[in-house]
Amino acid sequence: MLPLMTIAATSLRGSALLTARSAVTRTSMAQMATFATFKTTKGDIKAELFMDKLPITAGNFADLAKTGFYDGLTFHRVINSFMCQFGCPYSKDPKSPRAGTGGPKGGTSFTLPDGTTVTRNAGGNIPDELIGEFSNLPGTLSMANTGQPNSGGSQIFINTVHNDFLDYFNMKTPSKHPVFGKVVEGMDVLKAIEKTPTGPGDKPKEPVVVNTILITEA
Repeated sequence: MLPLMTIAATSLRGSALLTARSAVTRTSMAQMATFATFKTTKGDIKAELFMDKLPITAGNFADLAKTGFYDGLTFHRVINSFMCQFGCPYSKDPKSPRAGTGGPKGGTSFTLPDGTTVTRNAGGNIPDELIGEFSNLPGTLSMANTGQPNSGGSQIFINTVHNDFLDYFNMKTPSKHPVFGKVVEGMDVLKAIEKTPTGPGDKPKEPVVVNTILITEA
Protein backbone atom coordinates (compact mmCIF):
# COMPACT_ATOMS: atom_id res chain seq x y z
CA MET A 1 0.00 0.00 0.00
CA LEU A 2 1.30 3.44 -0.87
CA PRO A 3 1.82 5.97 1.93
CA LEU A 4 -0.83 8.70 2.12
CA MET A 5 1.61 11.38 0.93
CA THR A 6 2.54 9.25 -2.08
CA ILE A 7 -1.13 8.63 -2.87
CA ALA A 8 -1.83 12.35 -2.61
CA ALA A 9 1.12 13.19 -4.85
CA THR A 10 0.05 10.55 -7.33
CA SER A 11 -3.49 11.94 -7.34
CA LEU A 12 -2.18 15.44 -7.90
CA ARG A 13 -0.02 14.27 -10.77
CA GLY A 14 -3.01 12.42 -12.27
CA SER A 15 -5.21 15.48 -11.84
CA ALA A 16 -2.60 17.69 -13.47
CA LEU A 17 -2.28 15.22 -16.33
CA LEU A 18 -6.05 15.21 -16.89
CA THR A 19 -6.10 19.01 -16.80
CA ALA A 20 -3.28 19.17 -19.31
CA ARG A 21 -5.05 16.71 -21.59
CA SER A 22 -8.27 18.72 -21.35
CA ALA A 23 -6.39 21.88 -22.25
CA VAL A 24 -4.87 20.16 -25.29
CA THR A 25 -8.31 18.89 -26.32
CA ARG A 26 -9.83 22.36 -26.01
CA THR A 27 -6.94 23.87 -27.98
CA SER A 28 -7.28 21.22 -30.68
CA MET A 29 -11.02 21.85 -30.95
CA ALA A 30 -10.46 25.61 -31.12
CA GLN A 31 -7.94 25.17 -33.92
CA MET A 32 -10.03 22.70 -35.91
CA ALA A 33 -10.61 24.01 -39.44
CA THR A 34 -13.85 23.69 -41.42
CA PHE A 35 -13.79 22.89 -45.13
CA ALA A 36 -16.38 22.93 -47.91
CA THR A 37 -15.81 20.65 -50.92
CA PHE A 38 -17.80 21.59 -54.02
CA LYS A 39 -18.47 18.40 -56.02
CA THR A 40 -18.97 19.91 -59.48
CA THR A 41 -19.34 18.43 -62.94
CA LYS A 42 -15.91 19.86 -63.74
CA GLY A 43 -14.18 18.49 -60.66
CA ASP A 44 -13.79 19.25 -56.95
CA ILE A 45 -13.07 22.59 -55.34
CA LYS A 46 -12.11 22.52 -51.66
CA ALA A 47 -12.30 25.71 -49.61
CA GLU A 48 -11.55 26.54 -46.01
CA LEU A 49 -14.35 28.44 -44.27
CA PHE A 50 -13.46 31.25 -41.85
CA MET A 51 -15.78 29.92 -39.16
CA ASP A 52 -13.84 31.56 -36.35
CA LYS A 53 -13.56 34.97 -38.04
CA LEU A 54 -16.95 35.29 -39.77
CA PRO A 55 -19.15 32.80 -37.93
CA ILE A 56 -22.48 34.16 -39.21
CA THR A 57 -21.54 34.29 -42.91
CA ALA A 58 -19.57 31.04 -42.89
CA GLY A 59 -22.09 29.34 -40.59
CA ASN A 60 -24.97 30.30 -42.87
CA PHE A 61 -23.17 28.79 -45.87
CA ALA A 62 -22.22 25.62 -43.98
CA ASP A 63 -25.79 25.15 -42.74
CA LEU A 64 -27.25 25.48 -46.25
CA ALA A 65 -24.69 23.00 -47.56
CA LYS A 66 -25.39 20.46 -44.79
CA THR A 67 -29.15 20.64 -45.35
CA GLY A 68 -28.77 19.99 -49.09
CA PHE A 69 -29.92 23.46 -50.17
CA TYR A 70 -27.09 23.72 -52.70
CA ASP A 71 -27.42 20.23 -54.17
CA GLY A 72 -27.98 20.33 -57.92
CA LEU A 73 -27.64 24.09 -58.34
CA THR A 74 -25.55 25.57 -61.16
CA PHE A 75 -23.11 28.43 -61.50
CA HIS A 76 -25.61 30.89 -62.94
CA ARG A 77 -23.22 33.77 -63.65
CA VAL A 78 -19.63 33.38 -64.80
CA ILE A 79 -17.43 36.25 -65.95
CA ASN A 80 -13.89 35.57 -67.15
CA SER A 81 -11.22 37.51 -65.27
CA PHE A 82 -13.75 38.39 -62.56
CA MET A 83 -15.68 35.71 -60.66
CA CYS A 84 -18.00 32.68 -60.68
CA GLN A 85 -21.37 33.13 -58.93
CA PHE A 86 -23.45 30.36 -57.38
CA GLY A 87 -26.18 29.61 -54.85
CA CYS A 88 -29.53 30.67 -56.31
CA PRO A 89 -32.21 27.97 -55.84
CA TYR A 90 -33.75 28.87 -59.20
CA SER A 91 -30.50 27.93 -60.93
CA LYS A 92 -31.39 24.25 -60.60
CA ASP A 93 -33.03 24.99 -63.95
CA PRO A 94 -30.02 26.55 -65.73
CA LYS A 95 -32.34 28.18 -68.27
CA SER A 96 -34.56 29.84 -65.69
CA PRO A 97 -34.84 33.63 -66.12
CA ARG A 98 -35.13 33.83 -62.32
CA ALA A 99 -31.67 32.35 -61.76
CA GLY A 100 -29.77 34.86 -59.68
CA THR A 101 -32.80 36.25 -57.85
CA GLY A 102 -33.49 33.61 -55.17
CA GLY A 103 -32.34 32.73 -51.69
CA PRO A 104 -33.20 30.70 -48.57
CA LYS A 105 -36.66 30.63 -47.01
CA GLY A 106 -37.37 33.43 -44.60
CA GLY A 107 -37.48 32.68 -40.90
CA THR A 108 -35.16 29.68 -41.10
CA SER A 109 -32.40 29.37 -38.49
CA PHE A 110 -28.94 27.95 -37.98
CA THR A 111 -26.62 27.55 -35.00
CA LEU A 112 -23.17 29.08 -34.62
CA PRO A 113 -20.22 27.15 -33.15
CA ASP A 114 -20.75 28.89 -29.79
CA GLY A 115 -24.36 27.72 -29.64
CA THR A 116 -25.95 31.03 -30.65
CA THR A 117 -28.95 30.74 -32.97
CA VAL A 118 -29.21 33.08 -35.96
CA THR A 119 -32.56 33.47 -37.74
CA ARG A 120 -32.70 34.63 -41.34
CA ASN A 121 -35.11 37.52 -41.83
CA ALA A 122 -38.40 37.36 -43.75
CA GLY A 123 -36.51 37.57 -47.03
CA GLY A 124 -34.10 34.78 -46.07
CA ASN A 125 -31.24 37.21 -45.51
CA ILE A 126 -28.54 37.31 -42.84
CA PRO A 127 -26.93 40.29 -41.06
CA ASP A 128 -23.92 41.85 -42.74
CA GLU A 129 -20.71 40.66 -41.09
CA LEU A 130 -18.27 43.39 -42.07
CA ILE A 131 -15.32 42.32 -39.97
CA GLY A 132 -11.92 40.76 -40.52
CA GLU A 133 -10.81 42.87 -43.48
CA PHE A 134 -10.16 39.92 -45.79
CA SER A 135 -9.70 41.21 -49.31
CA ASN A 136 -11.47 39.69 -52.34
CA LEU A 137 -8.32 37.92 -53.54
CA PRO A 138 -8.21 35.20 -56.22
CA GLY A 139 -9.82 32.02 -54.87
CA THR A 140 -11.72 33.68 -52.02
CA LEU A 141 -15.39 33.00 -51.29
CA SER A 142 -17.45 36.14 -50.87
CA MET A 143 -21.07 36.87 -49.98
CA ALA A 144 -23.18 38.23 -52.82
CA ASN A 145 -25.82 40.86 -52.05
CA THR A 146 -28.03 43.43 -53.75
CA GLY A 147 -25.99 46.38 -52.57
CA GLN A 148 -28.46 47.06 -49.78
CA PRO A 149 -27.57 46.42 -46.11
CA ASN A 150 -28.24 42.93 -44.77
CA SER A 151 -29.23 41.51 -48.17
CA GLY A 152 -26.96 38.44 -48.29
CA GLY A 153 -28.63 35.03 -48.35
CA SER A 154 -27.44 31.91 -50.12
CA GLN A 155 -25.68 33.36 -53.16
CA ILE A 156 -21.91 33.57 -53.12
CA PHE A 157 -19.18 34.18 -55.65
CA ILE A 158 -15.64 32.90 -55.94
CA ASN A 159 -13.16 35.53 -57.05
CA THR A 160 -10.84 34.56 -59.89
CA VAL A 161 -8.80 37.80 -59.75
CA HIS A 162 -8.14 40.37 -57.05
CA ASN A 163 -11.39 42.34 -56.87
CA ASP A 164 -10.41 44.78 -54.17
CA PHE A 165 -13.14 47.20 -55.26
CA LEU A 166 -15.60 44.75 -53.67
CA ASP A 167 -13.94 45.02 -50.23
CA TYR A 168 -16.20 46.58 -47.61
CA PHE A 169 -13.19 48.42 -46.14
CA ASN A 170 -12.23 50.01 -49.49
CA MET A 171 -13.47 53.57 -48.99
CA LYS A 172 -13.25 54.26 -52.75
CA THR A 173 -16.22 51.99 -53.49
CA PRO A 174 -19.76 51.50 -52.11
CA SER A 175 -19.53 47.70 -52.56
CA LYS A 176 -19.52 45.66 -49.36
CA HIS A 177 -18.89 41.96 -49.90
CA PRO A 178 -17.41 40.09 -46.90
CA VAL A 179 -14.94 37.29 -47.64
CA PHE A 180 -15.66 34.16 -45.58
CA GLY A 181 -13.42 31.48 -47.10
CA LYS A 182 -10.67 30.61 -49.54
CA VAL A 183 -9.96 27.82 -52.01
CA VAL A 184 -7.21 25.48 -50.80
CA GLU A 185 -7.52 22.82 -53.53
CA GLY A 186 -8.96 22.87 -57.03
CA MET A 187 -7.99 26.29 -58.36
CA ASP A 188 -7.57 24.58 -61.73
CA VAL A 189 -11.21 23.52 -61.59
CA LEU A 190 -12.27 27.05 -60.69
CA LYS A 191 -10.27 28.43 -63.64
CA ALA A 192 -11.91 25.87 -65.93
CA ILE A 193 -15.35 27.06 -64.77
CA GLU A 194 -14.25 30.67 -65.25
CA LYS A 195 -13.41 29.97 -68.90
CA THR A 196 -16.73 28.27 -69.65
CA PRO A 197 -18.33 29.87 -72.74
CA THR A 198 -21.32 31.99 -71.69
CA GLY A 199 -24.42 33.44 -73.28
CA PRO A 200 -26.92 36.15 -72.31
CA GLY A 201 -26.77 37.14 -68.65
CA ASP A 202 -23.30 35.57 -68.33
CA LYS A 203 -24.92 32.14 -68.00
CA PRO A 204 -22.68 29.21 -69.01
CA LYS A 205 -23.83 27.65 -72.28
CA GLU A 206 -22.97 24.25 -70.84
CA PRO A 207 -24.32 24.17 -67.26
CA VAL A 208 -21.77 23.64 -64.50
CA VAL A 209 -23.62 21.72 -61.79
CA VAL A 210 -22.67 21.49 -58.12
CA ASN A 211 -23.94 18.02 -57.23
CA THR A 212 -23.37 18.64 -53.52
CA ILE A 213 -21.14 20.50 -51.05
CA LEU A 214 -19.52 18.43 -48.31
CA ILE A 215 -18.71 20.13 -45.00
CA THR A 216 -15.84 18.53 -43.07
CA GLU A 217 -13.54 19.40 -40.18
CA ALA A 218 -9.86 18.64 -39.72
